Amino acid sequence: MSRTYLVTGGAGYIGSHVVVDLLARGHRVVVFDNLQQGHREAVDPKASLVIGDLNDSEALRHLFDRNRFDGILHFAANSLVGESMKQPLRYVGDNVTNALNLVRAAIEHDVRRLVLSSTCAIFGLPERVPIDENVAKSPANPYGESKLMIEQILRWADEVHGLRSAALRYFNAAGAHPEFDIGEDHAPETHLIPICFEVVLGQRPFVEVFGDDYATPDGTCIRDYIHVCDLADAHVRVLGALDDGSCRYNVGIGRGYSVREVLDAVRRVTGHPLPARIGARRPGDPPVLVAAPARIEAELGWQPRFTDLDEVVATAWRWRAAHPQGFARRQTAC
Repeated sequence: MSRTYLVTGGAGYIGSHVVVDLLARGHRVVVFDNLQQGHREAVDPKASLVIGDLNDSEALRHLFDRNRFDGILHFAANSLVGESMKQPLRYVGDNVTNALNLVRAAIEHDVRRLVLSSTCAIFGLPERVPIDENVAKSPANPYGESKLMIEQILRWADEVHGLRSAALRYFNAAGAHPEFDIGEDHAPETHLIPICFEVVLGQRPFVEVFGDDYATPDGTCIRDYIHVCDLADAHVRVLGALDDGSCRYNVGIGRGYSVREVLDAVRRVTGHPLPARIGARRPGDPPVLVAAPARIEAELGWQPRFTDLDEVVATAWRWRAAHPQGFARRQTAC
């Protein structure tokens, strides 16, 4: 059955892939994005793009008055961990306030389903790895704190107002859609794989590795890299689960790759030597962060399709090689 969904932040990296997934399943999609971090060109033309900000109550009122939404997928947020340590009030204030505005609008307009793009950063320095849903939540940065606060807001929105919600916690989204012309493009870029591509394309001289003396097999940090299309599938799939009540899931492939392993994968895929230099550790970087996806696999039947690191990197490289300047290339050509 075709439904209408609102995707906040749908012009961003993960949001734009979710939009494509929803459209492919026959749904109508409205994207609400201020384009501060997203790209107009990333929004599938079959979706409706409304440019606006979640801190604008009048814009939200018009949005909900003009559309009858069956559900909301919420991606819009400030999301740089390092920046959040420098601007904690902005991160907690903006992310939480904007989410509150969205939740209020949903309740006032009788929208009963909301999926939150959350983060495994809510677990801080986890007491055990892989990280399951029962690991103690103790955010180590304002970004993680803001997402945990939003999860708590959603709990009470369900308890009091009947707004059912799902929160999906994940670490490192990677890759690009193998069929659609969308990919990862941030300014500034902070994610490892696209940073590697900038070196390959001559846009920076080398990759800086933040520490090589961790208690891991090769001394570099290990992370769980989930393909963005698998992540999109999880967000869309969990909408159906909300018929049975609110839920929380950790999402990943259940295994990690070290920084050195990622660099080697980029070298294999691109054929570039990819020079790297060892730098100082970043404060607060845990040695290993890997999600335990057993619950979402068992309860929703979700399974990642992209589990080979070279394949994940290859999908990302195909898009970036075609768009060396990211979405700016298409903007310039228009």
